[in-house]
Amino acid sequence: MELVIVESPAKSKTIEKYLGKNYKVVSSIGHIRDLATTGKYGLGIDIENGFVPNYVPIKGKKKVIGDLKKLVNVADKVYLATDPDREGEAISWHLFDTLGIKENKYDRVLFYEITKDKVLEGIKNPRKIDYNLVHSQETRRFLDRIIGFRLSRLMQSKTSGTSAGRVQSVALKLIVDREREIQAFVQEEYYTITAIFKEFKADLFKYKTEDIEIKTIDEVNNILEKLDKYFLLESIESKTKNKASKFPFTTSTLQQEASNKLNFNAKRTMGIAQKMYEGIDIGTETVGLITYMRTDSVRLSDEFTGPTFHYIEENFGKEYVGYVKKSKKTENVQDAHEAIRPTSIYRTPESLKQYLTQDEYKLYNLIYKRTLASLMSDAKTLGTTIILDNNDYKFKATGSVITFDGYLKVYSEFEDTKDTILPDLTNMLNQKIPSEDIIYEQHFTKPKPRYTEAKLIKEMEELGIGRPSTYATIMSNIRDRGYVVVEDKKFVPTEIGFEVTDKLQEFFSNIINVKYTANMENDLDLIANGELEEKKVLTDFYQIFDDTLQKAFQGMEKEKPEETGELCPNCHSPLVIRKGKYGEFVACSDYPNCKYVKKEPKEEKVIIDCPNCDGKIVEKHSKKGKVFYGCNNYPKCKTAYWDEPTGELCPKCKEMFVKKNDEIKCSSCGYIKE
Repeated sequence: MELVIVESPAKSKTIEKYLGKNYKVVSSIGHIRDLATTGKYGLGIDIENGFVPNYVPIKGKKKVIGDLKKLVNVADKVYLATDPDREGEAISWHLFDTLGIKENKYDRVLFYEITKDKVLEGIKNPRKIDYNLVHSQETRRFLDRIIGFRLSRLMQSKTSGTSAGRVQSVALKLIVDREREIQAFVQEEYYTITAIFKEFKADLFKYKTEDIEIKTIDEVNNILEKLDKYFLLESIESKTKNKASKFPFTTSTLQQEASNKLNFNAKRTMGIAQKMYEGIDIGTETVGLITYMRTDSVRLSDEFTGPTFHYIEENFGKEYVGYVKKSKKTENVQDAHEAIRPTSIYRTPESLKQYLTQDEYKLYNLIYKRTLASLMSDAKTLGTTIILDNNDYKFKATGSVITFDGYLKVYSEFEDTKDTILPDLTNMLNQKIPSEDIIYEQHFTKPKPRYTEAKLIKEMEELGIGRPSTYATIMSNIRDRGYVVVEDKKFVPTEIGFEVTDKLQEFFSNIINVKYTANMENDLDLIANGELEEKKVLTDFYQIFDDTLQKAFQGMEKEKPEETGELCPNCHSPLVIRKGKYGEFVACSDYPNCKYVKKEPKEEKVIIDCPNCDGKIVEKHSKKGKVFYGCNNYPKCKTAYWDEPTGELCPKCKEMFVKKNDEIKCSSCGYIKE
């Protein structure tokens, strides 16, 4: 018997069908062990003796490990087939080490697609564990554990914050810095002047040969006095321009586009993509619909591009066949994977729609069409510019018409492609045209906008901080820790977010900054390539970090909470206002010696009438502080929802609709209200 160990149970059944009866495919259900929380500072790392880790089984994984050991002992061969990235490589090593697999008895195999051809190809091309990749992942884990544990304790003791992180805190700093830019922004007034003609409009942009800026109403009136009704048509220029399609998706561009076009957050996008990679039942078979979804490469394999070019010619015509785009970006790109693409161009979104949930269909449709469009020919547009003169004041009108749709044939639903048509004025060249009106508008300059999730991910990628696999977690963490709130899809830092950022910058500006974090990512890449020794990276980092941390514990002032004027009923110390994840609360100033918290009488927030009794569904909090919605007749009535109910019932199953991730969906069957 040949044993194949994968990470996910969803993949194991699919892969076992592909490999046949001589193979048994089982799942480790992700990581089987992690760093202990014992030892100095609870790090699970012996720093003094050269960063020696103490790995222990993850809670609940002892049975999994025991079952895997039994299978390993009776197997003729073991294939470690965890995910094809650094994290997957590390899981393979943990399996190899924990299960006591012999060197001559195992192989490491990679499945970039969960399709029969690719699984069989992976089995035929085994290798051994790449310890450079393992060391890179382990170094990242050590850094995140050291910074996460020790900085978080500092924040908990000195601020209202609960955690800090190597990349998380830099991402938060970007949000806080942007908010301060917005707060400091001084609005400036300016004006525009527009000439209205019968079939088009033209905007003032120059006086003689100089660009013009109009700052005051006096300047507006001065210009208007010099303009008359008639404009000389000075020039008409038309140019054909090529509009190229975008590259196929990387992890970060998929998260950005899914946010912008589908209103999916990063966590939701990655969850759906994971499922489509691992395999979907499409009636005749269970198959992975997309390639591995953690990648920063835009490369497409020849075996995919060949059939796709044929598909384009067959379905759209030879003139729609494009070319393979080459990326100029090489820095920090790990090119082992392809871009995120469909595993077969012949599995069209429409042909799979009946087998997919609404969310799966939307994301697959986006991935499929983006990939297909990337290999199609450029669209062609005819751009026209008209220049008019009125007493040396120059006005401009522009128009653009698509003359050949090219890749827009399949991708127009995801791009703004409206034509702006100008009239044919060729016969009026060097003649005067009467205007119907000349108007002005007052405007005010605006600060840079706050970050949306998509914009923050794009910024982080461009700055080289974090990795595609970590963006979704970081977005969730800064929300869940109460450091930001989301307003109109944009991140707004809370008081705690400002406080934590300011305290970190007071002492750790040499570590919690974009440049240091980007350089560390580069060092991790060098370790993965075998060009840098991991102990050197860890030692250099720790010398700086530990010294700074000691100074911070001694020198960082703890902000004194505001007193309420009341005394604690238990110990007579002053009561103070404290800030927590779920807002402000009143508690004893002598914490942790006295743990009194004042229970404020709170009005129940009624959401809807209970659908199952005469009670009301009200907002409640679980023991861990998480908001949920339950009946106020509990325990007589146990009706409850994790997401806010709307009061409407699902037409399919008659259960309650709830609001989740900016969508209205059924709390039972998942049906999404359009």
